[in-house]
Amino acid sequence: MFGFEPTAEQKMLVEAVRRYAENDLRAAAHEADESGELPRELIEKGWELGVLQASVPEAYGGFGERSAVTGALAAEELAWGDLSGALAIMAPGAYALSVLLSGSEDQKSKLIPAVIEGDWQPYTTAFMEPDYDFYAGEMRTTAVASNGDYLITGQKARVAFGDRARTLLTFARVEGQIEAFAVPTDTVGLRVGERETLLGIQALPTFPVTYNNVRVPASARLKGMDPFKILSSFDAAIGALSVGLSRAAYEYALDYAKDREAFGSPIAQKQAIAFMLAEMATEIDGARLMVWEAAWEIDQGKDASRTAFLARTNAAETAMMVTDRAVQILGGHGYIREHPVERWMRNARGLSTFAGLAMV
Repeated sequence: MFGFEPTAEQKMLVEAVRRYAENDLRAAAHEADESGELPRELIEKGWELGVLQASVPEAYGGFGERSAVTGALAAEELAWGDLSGALAIMAPGAYALSVLLSGSEDQKSKLIPAVIEGDWQPYTTAFMEPDYDFYAGEMRTTAVASNGDYLITGQKARVAFGDRARTLLTFARVEGQIEAFAVPTDTVGLRVGERETLLGIQALPTFPVTYNNVRVPASARLKGMDPFKILSSFDAAIGALSVGLSRAAYEYALDYAKDREAFGSPIAQKQAIAFMLAEMATEIDGARLMVWEAAWEIDQGKDASRTAFLARTNAAETAMMVTDRAVQILGGHGYIREHPVERWMRNARGLSTFAGLAMV
């Protein structure tokens, strides 16, 4: 059965994340977007909330058990504050949780504590590829067995902190199956390109990475990879982030419509505006429920691939609709950078292409 009442621990965590999102992320978002960089101390403060640590067992340096539902609740709040900041804080989680789901005991013991213990470090994943028709099931990056090692060849895109990461968890196709390899960035044949210039998430540095016969030992390959589990967790995360972004835009537009007057009354009372706000609220609530269902299925050990994919797709489309209408409701003010809705609309446009940047 589904339950909609969070546990006491979830309430405490979500409340802490919400305060951080409002007081820190939201306050710094505009300047970070303009400068193209998130202050490290801002990321560190978000890291210290322990969202990832609460999803990692004590044996590997954490203090809890993985819960996709808890992760989705936290991701929504982080994205409500700022999507770039949320992705930065969650980047090591995509690395560590992939290892938790797919690594051997030896790999978990060696790789996860380095991420969990201590300050935030730019551990990240290399998942997306620079192809307009990119589909994870037909990944073009390949890893071929060679004298007891693997040779990785291909290109990746949207690699967060690729210029400063020590290790990239690189996804590649091995005999038709998606696999992941922990690849040190100083490995011969691996080249990080110039920072990508994107429409949105401009405060999050992302890079293209090229692999030219990068040789890694067989021990770098995660030994228990289940692509459906990995992809479902990626999808649920992007869905939750989309809901948080949508909620931010809706609430801002609602407050603006209540305060802005035209012809003697608040524009929120105008039928066209009221109908838009009502549809925005309806779609956000529906998208959130789909994300929660996907996260619940993941926690129950079910095959959540279909549910999570639908949740992510619907939530990303909802975010695009809601942010676009928020800009419309603000009128000319929606198009200027002093109001955050234009930034949220730019960020929403890319959500459907952010696979691999976050995991719950």
